[in-house]
Amino acid sequence: MSRLIVVSNRVSPPAEEGAASVGGLAMALAAGLRQYKGVWFGWSGRTTEHFDGALATTETDGVTIATVDLEEIDVQEYYNGYANKTLWPLFHYRIDLTAYDRSFGEGYDRVNRRFAETIRPLIEPDDIVWIHDYHLIPMGRELRRLGVKNPIGFFLHIPWPARQLVTTLPRHRQLVEALFAYDLVGFQTTEWLDAFKDYVVHEVEGRVGEDGRIEAFGASTRAAAFPIGIDAKEFATAVHSPAAMRMYDRMAANTVFRSMIVGVDRLDYSKGLEERLLGYERFLQDYPEYRREVFMLQIAPLSRDDVDTYQDLRARLDALSGRINGAYADADWSPIGYVNRNYRRDELAGIYRAARVGLVTPLRDGMNLVAKEYVAAQNPDDPGVLILSRFAGAALQMKDALIVNPFSPEEVAEALKRALSMDREERIRRWRALYNGVVREDVNAWRDSFVAALEATRTDGGQPVGRSLRT
Repeated sequence: MSRLIVVSNRVSPPAEEGAASVGGLAMALAAGLRQYKGVWFGWSGRTTEHFDGALATTETDGVTIATVDLEEIDVQEYYNGYANKTLWPLFHYRIDLTAYDRSFGEGYDRVNRRFAETIRPLIEPDDIVWIHDYHLIPMGRELRRLGVKNPIGFFLHIPWPARQLVTTLPRHRQLVEALFAYDLVGFQTTEWLDAFKDYVVHEVEGRVGEDGRIEAFGASTRAAAFPIGIDAKEFATAVHSPAAMRMYDRMAANTVFRSMIVGVDRLDYSKGLEERLLGYERFLQDYPEYRREVFMLQIAPLSRDDVDTYQDLRARLDALSGRINGAYADADWSPIGYVNRNYRRDELAGIYRAARVGLVTPLRDGMNLVAKEYVAAQNPDDPGVLILSRFAGAALQMKDALIVNPFSPEEVAEALKRALSMDREERIRRWRALYNGVVREDVNAWRDSFVAALEATRTDGGQPVGRSLRT
C-alpha cells in the first residue's frame, strides 16, 4: 500500500484526538491516519523571527508528524488575512465581510510555496499526497513546480460558492486554475461540486466530460463529491466512557424535570448563532407553556478572536443571550446557558446524550459533523431529535432530521415545538434511519473512497467516482 502524505494548515496528532473539542477536520484526519503509515504535515501554530523551513518531527501511532513554524507576517497575511478574512467569508456567502488586500494574496502564495518547499524532501516516489482545505489551494501547483509527479489530491471542507460570488474575488481565475494541478478535487456534496463545474463551464469556457474529467486552462482534473463522516462506532462507544457518563450525570441533574436543547459550534458567523438564539426566543414567546420546561445550552468555543468580525459577533451574542435570560428567566430558572469554552469529545458525547434536541442550524456549512456526533451519541431506546439547517451539507444525507430554514425564527420555533412534543415511536424511527446513515457513511468510508479514487488516477484508465449522497 502506498504511503499517505496528508497536508493541512494545522496538525493534531492522532494521540490527541480524544482531547479534541469540536474541530471536524482534525478529528476526521486523525481517525483516517490510524490506518495509514505516512506523514501529516502542517503549521505548528508557532511563530519564528526568520523562516528557515526547519521541520520538527515526531512519531505517533506509526504516523510521522511534521510541523514548521511561520513568521508573524505569514500568520497575519496568509492565515488571518487571505484564509480567514477573504476566502472564509466569501465561501460562506458573506461577501459583506470579505476583505480584499493585495498583501493577503501575496502572503497566501508565499506560505503555500514555503509549505511545498519544506515538505518536498519527505515525498517518496510511491507516495500519494492529500492536501486539505481552503488554506492550501495553491500548494498542489507549487509541488508540481518543484517536480512532484506523484498523485496529488485536494479536498475542500467548506462550501464552494456560486459562480457569481467567486467572480467577486480578485484573481479568481488564478485561484481556480491552481486546482487543475491536482489529479483529484473533492467536495463535500454534489451541490458544491456542481457550483465548481458551473464556474468552470461558464466563466472560463471549460468542459466537463462524461467520464467526470474536467478540462480548463489547458489542463484537466477529476472532481467528485466525498461526504465526510465521523468515527461513528468509536463515538457511540465514547458515550459510555467515565468522562462522558460524568458529564451526562451533571447535565441530567442540572435539567431535572426539564428538556435540554443543545448547540455546539465554534463561535463563527457561518454557524447562525444569532439566528438560532432568535429562533429560541421566538419559541419562548410563541409557546409559553414550554417556559421553565426547557433549557438551552449553547457551547461556542472562541475562534479567531483577534479578528474584529469575531470580536463583534461575540459581543452581540453576549448581549442577545443576556436579553433573553433577562426577559424570561425566573428565580430558579434561566432559559439559556451560553458557554465560550472547549470540551473534550468524550465530554461532548455525554452532553449530546442528555439533550432532548440537537439544534444544528448553520447559515452555510460544508458538512457539519456535530449533527452526526449528536446522532451517534443518542440512547437507542429513547433518542433525542435532530433539528438541522437545510444549508448544512449534512442535510442532503440526514433527511430524517427536522430540516429548517435558519433564517426564519418562526420555522426554528415550530421545529422546537415539534421536536419536544414528538412521541417516542417517531423519535426512534427517525433516529434509526439517521444512525444507519452515519455508520454507513463514516470517516473510514470517506477516507477509503477518496484515497482509492486518487490511487486510480495513476493510470489513464482510472475513473475515480465520489460516494453518492443518500437520496
